[in-house]
Amino acid sequence: MPDTATPDAVTRQFAGFAAELTYAALPETVREHLTVFMLDYLRVASLGQRMPWSAWAVNLVREAGGNAQATVLFSTDRTDPERAAFVNATYSGSIDADDVHVGSMLHPGCIVISAALAIGEARHLRGDRILAAIAAGYENMIRIGLSIQPSHFRRGFQSTATCGGFGAATAAASLLFSGKDRATRIAETIGLVASFSGGLTQFYHSGSTVKRIHAAHAAGVGVHAALLADAGFSGPTDILEGRDGFARAYADGHDFDKGLAGIGTHWRLLETAIKPHACSARVLAAVEATAALCHQHQLTIDDIKAIRVGIPKIIQGRLTVNAPKDIQAAQMSLPFCMAMVLAQGKQIQPGFTLNIDDFEGALADPKVMAISQRVECVPDADAERVSTEQSVGAKITLTLQSGKVHELFIEAPKGSASRPFTLQDHVSRFRQEMRKRFTEAQVGGLLDEVRNFATSANPDRLMHLLAART
Repeated sequence: MPDTATPDAVTRQFAGFAAELTYAALPETVREHLTVFMLDYLRVASLGQRMPWSAWAVNLVREAGGNAQATVLFSTDRTDPERAAFVNATYSGSIDADDVHVGSMLHPGCIVISAALAIGEARHLRGDRILAAIAAGYENMIRIGLSIQPSHFRRGFQSTATCGGFGAATAAASLLFSGKDRATRIAETIGLVASFSGGLTQFYHSGSTVKRIHAAHAAGVGVHAALLADAGFSGPTDILEGRDGFARAYADGHDFDKGLAGIGTHWRLLETAIKPHACSARVLAAVEATAALCHQHQLTIDDIKAIRVGIPKIIQGRLTVNAPKDIQAAQMSLPFCMAMVLAQGKQIQPGFTLNIDDFEGALADPKVMAISQRVECVPDADAERVSTEQSVGAKITLTLQSGKVHELFIEAPKGSASRPFTLQDHVSRFRQEMRKRFTEAQVGGLLDEVRNFATSANPDRLMHLLAART
């Protein structure tokens, strides 16, 4: 695959990459990451399934009906692939605990895996084919996002929603089509899904629950586009780069040479971060540093006179709101996330986690809100220097009532590509969550199925195990 994009070949190059990709061609490190992504996807989906908006999604799908071809996670409910992808991505993508690619500003796993499992189950496809499709979906989604950022974000678009459809469409079309025209059919599917692309960031300012289904909408329309293409419809095969195409409509500038550089040899999915907390990836370093200072110096909020955090300029504004309006805004607020840690102070222990339930309680706590409004966020040259397409750094300075100053600078948070969790970490986190649903033996069976998914004849056994009762 060429490293530079000619004016009329961008969409076809992304499609051609996906069409040629096989599981056998994937490097071992990519295969290992796909196992990690699947474990984390199911862990987060289990957490998200218990949220009220997940029940709204399930009720909507039950009312709408649909052919019983694909399974809704953690149940025996079956519906059509589009609706199954929508619900499962609601579970896995609605609580801001799912995997994230910082530079492209999107969450690939909840979308791509939901789409691939839905089509893979509906068409009884092998595990190795599904995993290859997931890899292709991750790469295309991330690379298209990188091609239009940061202009896309500055214009008010949320790229999980707008670019997510490209990941889902790539994965679904890779599974549906074969033969000599496979690349063209994938390109036509990408052309279709672009017309369904949408997702605005006004929720940062006004609140609402719409972001809870941004990923779900992208997963559903990606599957829908692939099924439309399978039925005979087509979209423009130059939709990304065309004169009235996606890039020109959704960004003030784009660089598809960057997005396509090294595709098939340099794996952008390896840059995907796994979150330790249910909040924005760009505030994770600040949370980690604050927790470390509180634990190391045995601090309480009463000990602290001033709270200052050095940040890169890109997060100033939308992610530095001191008084968030709702839980979603709180999860996106660096000051509020820090305030949650500071409110616990020296009680914080290494390995703690901020879950979405914690945000609900904190938002109702006047003490936490008062602390949040004391946090001062300022641009910092060191934070700017270390912040990359893989992670965002933060410098925390706590001035005590005594006049003593404690400072900690974290260049990249735990879970980012440069500081990844170990496989054992992922297994432990998976076990901890799944034990809430299943017996130890059932959890062991699930682990084995995920680890050996590449050899599965189809996803049926995985879905059956996930639907089991303790």
